[in-house]
Amino acid sequence: MPLVTTADLVARAQSAGHGVAAFNVITLEHAEAIAAGAERAGTPAILQISENAVRYHGGALRPLAAATVAVAEGSGADLSIHLDHVESVDLLHETADAGLSSVMFDASHLEYADNVAATRAAADWAHDRGLYLEAELGKVGGKDGAHAPGVRTDPGEAQAFVAATGVDTLAVAVGSSHAMTDRTSALDLDLVAALAEALPVPLVLHGSSGVPDDQLRAAVGAGMVKINIGTILNVAFTGAVRATLAEDERLVDPRRYLRPAREALADVVAQLAALVGLAGGDPS
Repeated sequence: MPLVTTADLVARAQSAGHGVAAFNVITLEHAEAIAAGAERAGTPAILQISENAVRYHGGALRPLAAATVAVAEGSGADLSIHLDHVESVDLLHETADAGLSSVMFDASHLEYADNVAATRAAADWAHDRGLYLEAELGKVGGKDGAHAPGVRTDPGEAQAFVAATGVDTLAVAVGSSHAMTDRTSALDLDLVAALAEALPVPLVLHGSSGVPDDQLRAAVGAGMVKINIGTILNVAFTGAVRATLAEDERLVDPRRYLRPAREALADVVAQLAALVGLAGGDPS
C-alpha cells in the first residue's frame, strides 16, 4: 500500500495516546521483517535507516532507501520511512529525492548554540521540502549527546531549543542508552511527563532496546510517542544465524540461515510494535 508519512503516524499515535515504534533497517532482511512484523501486530511502524547503515552500504542512501521503500509499499501495514541520526549535511540533503518523509538531524554533539544554529538550518531546509524533522537535546554543553550515562534533558532548555529551531519532534535524554543488549534501563518517568507537559512537539525515545516492556508502556503513558528500536532486533537476528549455522557446519547457502533470522526479527517487531502501539491508551 502507499507509504504513510512519519508526521501522520506520529500525530495519529499522539492523538490516540499511544506510541509508534520505529525500527532500524540495516539489510533487506531487516526491512522485510519489520514490514511483516507490523502486519502481524496490526499496527503502523516506522522503518528508519541510520547514517551508520548508509555508510555500511558504501555511503549512498539511494540503494537501501529504494529497497526499503519497495518493501514498505508492498506491505499491508501503514509504514513510513525515516532517515535516522544524520550528522552529515550532504546526507541530509539526499533525503529529498529518496522517497523518505522524515529525518532526524543530530547535532547534539555540538555546543548548545552551535546545535541550535545547525538544527535551525536543517529544519528550514526540511520544511521547505515538506519533510518532518526530528532533533536531539541532552544538556547544554553536553559532549556525548543526549544518551551518555547520566545525561538528562532539562525541560526549560528543551522548550527554548524547540522554539529556537522549529523542529517537529524532539529526542530527549531520560535514562535510556544506545546499543544495550540487555533490557535493564530505568527511565525517569517523572521527567518524561514534565517534558511532555512543557513541549509543544512529540517526544522521541532513543535507545529503547535496553528498556523493559513495563518501562516502555509507562514511558508512552507518560508522554513518549516515537519509540526507536534497533539493537534488540540484531540480537534476535544474529542469535538465529548462530543457531542455524551451529546445526550444520557445512551450510553455505545464506538463504538457509537468513530466513530463520528474518523470522526471528519479525517476531520481535510484532511483539514490540503491538506493545508500543497499544501502550498508554485504551487498547479497545
